[in-house]
Amino acid sequence: MPTDPDSQKTLTAPTGRSASAPDGSAADRPGGSGDAAVKGSPHGSSTPRKPARKFRLPSHRLKVSDVNVVNKPMLKKAIGGTIVGNTMEWYDVGVFGYLVTTMGPVFLPDADPAVRTLFMLGTFAVTFVARPLGGIVCGWLGDKVGRQRVLAATLTMMAASTFGIGLLPGYAQIGGWAAALLVTLKLIQGFSTGGEYAGATTFVSEYAPDKKRGFFASFLDMGSYLGFAVGAALVSVLQLTLSASDMEAWGWRIPFLLAGPLGLIAIYFRSKIEESPQFQATLDAQEAKVNSATEKDPSTNTGPIMLVKTYWRQIILAMILAAAANTVGYALTSYMPTYLTDSKGYDPIHGTLLTIPVLVIMAACIPLTGRLSDKVGRRPVLWVGAGSTVVLSIPAFLLIGIGEVWSTLAGLALVAFPVTFYVANLASALPALFPTSSRYGGMGIAYNFSMAIFGGTTPFIVASLIQATGNDMMPAYYLMATSVIGGIAIYFLPESARRPLPGSMPSVATEEEARELVATQEDNPLLDLDAMPFEDRPLAGTPS
Repeated sequence: MPTDPDSQKTLTAPTGRSASAPDGSAADRPGGSGDAAVKGSPHGSSTPRKPARKFRLPSHRLKVSDVNVVNKPMLKKAIGGTIVGNTMEWYDVGVFGYLVTTMGPVFLPDADPAVRTLFMLGTFAVTFVARPLGGIVCGWLGDKVGRQRVLAATLTMMAASTFGIGLLPGYAQIGGWAAALLVTLKLIQGFSTGGEYAGATTFVSEYAPDKKRGFFASFLDMGSYLGFAVGAALVSVLQLTLSASDMEAWGWRIPFLLAGPLGLIAIYFRSKIEESPQFQATLDAQEAKVNSATEKDPSTNTGPIMLVKTYWRQIILAMILAAAANTVGYALTSYMPTYLTDSKGYDPIHGTLLTIPVLVIMAACIPLTGRLSDKVGRRPVLWVGAGSTVVLSIPAFLLIGIGEVWSTLAGLALVAFPVTFYVANLASALPALFPTSSRYGGMGIAYNFSMAIFGGTTPFIVASLIQATGNDMMPAYYLMATSVIGGIAIYFLPESARRPLPGSMPSVATEEEARELVATQEDNPLLDLDAMPFEDRPLAGTPS
């Protein structure tokens, strides 16, 4: 067996099926047309090709039975189960951002309004402080016991903690303990969220066929922003139908209490999905390796410390990209209602209502940019996201500053444009930086440390910058700076579109595509045969 910890044969995955040719056909015979020969072998083609690794010839060849053919019904269940859960997660997170100005007097009634806002935004940021721990723990567990079990647990914790916020007494009942309990529940939310996005992106990326991974993975972020939009719509309806005093007294609790039944529905859908075939094959291979090993194999040591030592470059790259994209994303979703209310004079209702159409249109466009990345590559689409942030941020906030509804909507649209190109690709580009056996853990560390330091703290940072300088354009400058740094990371990002995930065999949509892939493997620049987790077997034409 090779020492790659991701060594597996995708044929063993219970939820996928492998393409096959009729018995005795060329697809399964050594040297046959379906088992394309390596350049330079007795049966090989003389067509020159650039080797995957310099000065090395591929040591194996792909067979039809190596290729995973995606089980379409299970793919639909996987996407549906993760979208529902992800929408629920970000509904929970988003509602808090939309109710910051309403909830402030409940927990700090005697404080200065600016101090109240900073406290509530700081409480929102506390959620992201807890995310790294959740990412480390959930990522490690997800790589050990499976993605599906951990994702069910994260969703349960998120729904329960959000429901608990709706039950909290205010300052009038228990004094300062109310604020302390609020912070505690937000920490629980952060821990669970730390395992959610990293696990969901890992899960869908491993289920999707290579040529459509960007499209299918982008539905996760579509669900995220729809969750924000649903939260905004619900808050707006409450603000329109309830008086300000009723909203402050009890109305703010309703969105949080709804997390209970909504969470139960989301957990039901998530329980119906099975483990990803790529991870199941890796898990089976690792178990076989452990059972047959006479001494400890260092390749199986995938704890957090070893993971960081091994993949620190990929982790840093993922952190920078996630920071650049989510700084813009959180500025649009979690901070903008507060910005419109506190800095631009909108009442809380209009501050929330104006973001809803922008979020809905943006969510509808995210799968389109995901599909675009499957055609032209992840890096070009990410370049559009970074470049448009630098170019459009100042015009966006100048338009918002005019104060008219039309100009505010136009400004919000300019902020949303780069988000559409950014986030649609993170769910497919970042998991491709890590091998299957360490993907959940690597994503959990990189994404959540990035969110803790940059993404989730965006509302707090830009509000503090405005208060310190008195300049309402500070958010634009902050977004531009983070995207300049993000552009540097994109330059070093390896292209992963239409390629197999590291540590996994190719994944395709049909059996016909599998046979074509095998027949053309020598001339396919998207395949790196040396990097694939083959079982040891002799090349065709060589003695066994």
